Amino acid sequence: MILHIALKELKSLFLSPLAWTILAVLQAILAWIFFIQVDTFLTIQPQLAALPNAPGVTDLVVAPVLANASVLLLIICPLLTMRLLSEERRSGSLQLLLSSPVSMTQIALGKYLGVMFFLLILLAQISLMLVSLYLGTTLDAGKLVAGLLGSVLLLAAFAAAGLYLSSLTKNPVVAAVSTFGLLLMLWIIDAAGSSSGARSELFGYLSLLSHQTPLLRGIVDSRDVIYYLLFIITFLTLTIRHLDAQRLQK
Repeated sequence: MILHIALKELKSLFLSPLAWTILAVLQAILAWIFFIQVDTFLTIQPQLAALPNAPGVTDLVVAPVLANASVLLLIICPLLTMRLLSEERRSGSLQLLLSSPVSMTQIALGKYLGVMFFLLILLAQISLMLVSLYLGTTLDAGKLVAGLLGSVLLLAAFAAAGLYLSSLTKNPVVAAVSTFGLLLMLWIIDAAGSSSGARSELFGYLSLLSHQTPLLRGIVDSRDVIYYLLFIITFLTLTIRHLDAQRLQK
């Protein structure tokens, strides 16, 4: 049932012009950034050759492209998640779901996986562009895999937060703005963690960005992975509990 809901959600995304517009615009912007990074790398390559332990194409092309993709996806994800449950509530179909024999866990996970499938398609587009560098050079496979892992975890966190906020309102615009505000706050909160003190360390730990940066550098730390997993589980649990509470009220 979870897979059925997920595939139905994915199909509904592709039936909307928004999904195709996002695919095209994101690819166009990142392709432009990709070519700029490649051109910059080719320009400074002679100087890099004279440096010991100089950064390679993975550091100067792959990591910046994935970092820029993360910023763009922070803007895009609220647009994709805003309709997951808020549209169901506004149209009245959520009442049918709540009264159906399907569990709230299945509904939440199905909706979540549906949008995650779409986000993984977006990431696959980006990955194919990066892997094309193998045609002319050699990439650090470890750093590439670590960077893609960081992107997957970040997108999964975006989607989980968006799903929960979508469950709180029947207005998709409110859900989108709320999701963007929350994600942006968790993105820039690392600036507060740059000062010394226990409180700043807490802000630094809560930052989505501070946990992705090491992965983009090829450093896979279990603490970063656990942070994202806890983030995802927390928001999925909140979504399920909220749907359960609504079912009990009916």
